[in-house]
Amino acid sequence: MRKSLLALFAVSLVALCGSCAKKTPTLSLLVWEGYADPSYVKAFEEQNHCKVSASYMGSSDELTTKLRGGAAANYDVISPSSDVATMIASAGLAAPLDLAKLPTYSQLPPQLTSLSLVRVKGAVYGVPFMWGPDPMIYDRSAFPNAPDSWNVMWDPKLKGKISVWDDLSTVYMAAQVLGYDKPEPGHLYNLTDEELDAVKKKLIDLKPNIRKMWSTGGELTNLFQNHEVVIAMGWPLMTNQLRKINFPVGESIPKENTTGWIDHLMITAGSENEDLAYKFLEFMIQAETQKKITDITGYTPANPRAAQFMTPEEQKNLHLDDVDNYQKRLYFWQNVPRRAKYNEIWNEVKAAQ
Repeated sequence: MRKSLLALFAVSLVALCGSCAKKTPTLSLLVWEGYADPSYVKAFEEQNHCKVSASYMGSSDELTTKLRGGAAANYDVISPSSDVATMIASAGLAAPLDLAKLPTYSQLPPQLTSLSLVRVKGAVYGVPFMWGPDPMIYDRSAFPNAPDSWNVMWDPKLKGKISVWDDLSTVYMAAQVLGYDKPEPGHLYNLTDEELDAVKKKLIDLKPNIRKMWSTGGELTNLFQNHEVVIAMGWPLMTNQLRKINFPVGESIPKENTTGWIDHLMITAGSENEDLAYKFLEFMIQAETQKKITDITGYTPANPRAAQFMTPEEQKNLHLDDVDNYQKRLYFWQNVPRRAKYNEIWNEVKAAQ
């Protein structure tokens, strides 16, 4: 009888210990495509004995809508671009950062870290880790000569053959075509009602040429691969994907120049895994990881030391050999004070027949 009781006690103790065993911590991300690829995330999981769970967003507005709707409590790390980073920080949706926990932050260049986009009342809320343009992407077999102006998108010969992103960056592009970036490029992000009306008309004129608006990088890659479109405004990610399958893709910045973005990593205000989130931010801005991210995305790393892991050709493709001059051709997204009005205009464009 005593043996039976002891055996029963032992079984119960094992069960109790099993139920008390620590669960594997999970870090939840809401980020752009390419920012949680197993080629580098797996190493972070192994180093920190954790799991990384990623959800992907299709636009900056999708991110902010989710965060305002209470989703901030469901995610630990987000990757907002430079047009919504200020709003997210000001709205208290992200936590201020203790830079002492991010030793690699000191390796990032001042032209990225000194921006006020992620600073509120002296506190820093985001870490820049990738940047790039919104380039013109085209099928070289359809263009004997590389197109050099955004105006080609309006060519009647391209009816049903172009694509644009279902995003406000298309509004910025049309504003550039109309010259609203002169003399001050930042004006693209604070247009008047009259200017927005002109942008709306310009984009409605473009609609006959639009085969489909894309919402994810993979969607635009497929449109090119299936020969449904021959030109689009896209991301270097799609150019990278198409090159890997030997598609005759071309990428350029038109003579009007183009907009660009700086993606930041932020820790949400509701994160329950703050220590692990800090480790992830530090991991993501380290030079070796940055090189691996560029391999997947084709974006330019914020940490210039990533260049030591690249060939001269890779450095040139990412413009690391001439960063200052290249950045002069990019009008980095800024906070849009009248974002609701911009979205209203964009929705009216989409609804127009």
